[in-house]
Order: sequence, then structure tokens, then C-alpha cells
Amino acid sequence: MPKLSVEKVMAARKRLLQMHFESGVGHIGGNLSALDAMLVVFNEFLSKEDHFVLSKGHAAGALYIALWSIGKLRQDDLATFHQDNTLLPGHPPANGIPGISFATGSLGHGLSLAAGTALALRLKCQDGRTYCFMSDGEWQEGSTWEALIFVCHQRLENLTILVDHNNLQGFGRTQEVASMSPLWTKLQGFDIEVQIVDGHDLDAVRNALMQRSDRPRIIVLKSVKGHGVRFMENEMAWHYLPLTTEQFQAAIQDIESI
Repeated sequence: MPKLSVEKVMAARKRLLQMHFESGVGHIGGNLSALDAMLVVFNEFLSKEDHFVLSKGHAAGALYIALWSIGKLRQDDLATFHQDNTLLPGHPPANGIPGISFATGSLGHGLSLAAGTALALRLKCQDGRTYCFMSDGEWQEGSTWEALIFVCHQRLENLTILVDHNNLQGFGRTQEVASMSPLWTKLQGFDIEVQIVDGHDLDAVRNALMQRSDRPRIIVLKSVKGHGVRFMENEMAWHYLPLTTEQFQAAIQDIESI
């Protein structure tokens, strides 16, 4: 697959902002923290045999933009985001969009779904790989740790877990709500490969995804909520707020000035 260009990433960020602005929908900050790594996965690594599970379901906007970036969704599709009778709701739908296997967004369940998918591929002797994209807040969920125990027990080497570690969740900073900080020290106690990278450095994400192991892999993406938009960065409010016209224009200017 061709290497993802910086220009394509910038276009995707602007299209994400436009889609959320036109629909009047929030969750923009967490979509911007996830988008860069998701674009690398979809544009450079995801083959037709592979599966992608967005456990962090409120980042559905980033998922739709990633699908748009590879031609799987059209401009007309994006214009229906979060509207009545849309195929693109605020969380990924259970059906209707090729490549989306599960309705997700009730946090803490995506890793179980991804683990089952990876095990099914092995049992079927299929070569596909499963990618699971998670939030850092989900690691406060007991179901996530149960799933990780299963992943390690089954030694699912065909599973790659990406954690959007932006340090913010719906009610504050993760370390204030239920501290797991630093998360990677907890993960390193399991029989898995753990790698920590800058979630907005395309080469770092790319190099991490290229590596293979005989064990499951977790890539912790050190990211910034609202990345690329100065008034959004590291602000919990942008877990919820939609954009005004003035804010949308300022956000586009910020993206273009990078």
C-alpha cells in the first residue's frame, strides 16, 4: 500500500471538522486524537483479509473519515453523518457499512470482540489480522482486563491493540477519575509486547505497526485530545461540544497553519 502523505492527513482532519460542524455533533476532541493513527492503519496496513474493531465507539467520526480516505465512503455519505435514517450514526452501526463488523461504543467491550475475531481467524486457518482501537479510559473497565487475560492465554499473535492515550475522558483526566497512570506499566505485567509511541507521528505509528511478534501486541499512542486545534487541545469540554461557525473557521485555520 502507498505511504500516507501529510497532505492527505491534513485533508482528513479538515473533513472531520467539516462533518462534525455541519451535523452539529460533538466528540471532536477524541476523534482528533485518534484520527492520525487510524488513517495509517486504514491507508497502509488494513487488507481485505483483516478486521478493524473500534472499541472507542465515540470516535466513529474518525472511522468514517478513514473509510472515506480509502474510497469506502463517499462525500454524500459523510453529509448524512448523525442525521435521521443515516448509515453513519454517532457510534459505529452493526450493519450497513462494509468493514464495520460490530456496533460499539458501550466502552469496555471492543477488546473482547476483537479477541474473538482473532481467535476465529486462527481456527479457520485464515491469514487475516485483527486491529482493535481503544481509549485509555476503557482500561478502567474490568471487562477489558478479562479480555486481555483471554488474549494472553490464547496467545493471539494476530491481534494488534492500539490505545488512544490522550489522558482525558468524559468526566475529567483519567488520573483523576480512576488512575491507571502510567498505563503501560500495568500492561507490561502481561505476556504481551508493549510499545509506546507518539500517536501523531506518522512514521512512529507506521514503524510500530510494521513490527510482528509471536505474542499479542499493544501500541500505546501518546496523543492529544483535540490535536491540531489550539483551543481544543487537552480540554475536556471538547469531549462534548459542537462547533460554532466562528470556532469552525478558527479550527480550519489552525489545521492549515500546521
